[in-house]
Amino acid sequence: MAVKTMEDLFLHGIQDIYYAEKQITQALPKMAKAVGKGDLAEAFEEHVKETRKQIDRLEKVFANCKQKAKGTECPAIDGMIKEAEEIMEETEDDDVLSAALLAGAQTVEHYEIARYGTLCEWAQELGYDDSAKLLKETLAEEKNTDKKLTMLAEKEVNRRAAAS
Repeated sequence: MAVKTMEDLFLHGIQDIYYAEKQITQALPKMAKAVGKGDLAEAFEEHVKETRKQIDRLEKVFANCKQKAKGTECPAIDGMIKEAEEIMEETEDDDVLSAALLAGAQTVEHYEIARYGTLCEWAQELGYDDSAKLLKETLAEEKNTDKKLTMLAEKEVNRRAAAS
């Protein structure tokens, strides 16, 4: 897609994050399975449910822009997911694996926070007030997920990994 206008840039950004969210819904269950039972697995499983709602919101954003919902390949998210897959294959200690996957999940959250923050501003600039509200709702969820992951890391996951 040629990006010639701010509208094109906004649409490209929505397509990028739409693709990313779809990839995340496939990666998180694998990560939850890899860490087994416990708070981290539950956090990953809960975020899958939340991500599906975020995809629904993005589809509404596409509709607000009179566009068909479709993704465009996102090399950033593909790289983050590939890294998580490699970690799952290479890491032998379960506690160290949990710490690594939690860190990887936070990397994804930080990417999403950056992307949604930008898209909120662009939506407002372009006069897509309804879309801006939807994107802000998702941005708040992403920030909340990052906080939950930080608490898990500090409370238990990193300590167990360090003791392994």
